[in-house]
Amino acid sequence: METATLSEASVYVGTYGKYNNGSLFGAWLDLSDYADKEEFYEACRELHKDEEDAEFMFQDWENVPEGLIGESWISENFFTLRDAVEQLGDTEQEAFFVWCNYKSRDLSEEDADDLIKNFWDEYQGQYDDEEDFAYRIVEECYDLPEFAKTYFDYEKFARDLFMCDYWMDESFVFRAA
Repeated sequence: METATLSEASVYVGTYGKYNNGSLFGAWLDLSDYADKEEFYEACRELHKDEEDAEFMFQDWENVPEGLIGESWISENFFTLRDAVEQLGDTEQEAFFVWCNYKSRDLSEEDADDLIKNFWDEYQGQYDDEEDFAYRIVEECYDLPEFAKTYFDYEKFARDLFMCDYWMDESFVFRAA
């Protein structure tokens, strides 16, 4: 799953009837314009009001994570996840999708608020490398005298931290849970 900016998600909405008759008529709809799935489908019905009981065909989409949309459906969870993720900063949104990918989270099934809570429980921040994170841990957790810090082996300490307790991907560090 690649990072998506859910607030910039859009879908090209056509219909199967038009497509089967050789027409690609439709329009890009910005999902940020709709509070929920029902409001989105109402806009789809308005767009294709020339068809009685139109079967919508989502021919293309952008910034919608895998598992939240298909050719003929969109998950209700997209809208709740979008609203929850919008509360995160840009860096945290990127880290969130790295975390979801690593954990193989099913965004279409899991509760958005629980996902965000679990993410915050594990997210430690962004670091240059594992050793950079180890420096932070030593500073925050150990009261070493300055002379001892010059002899401390941060590289080995980082290796030990990342053997079991933490993991890092794309510069983001997470607590292993």
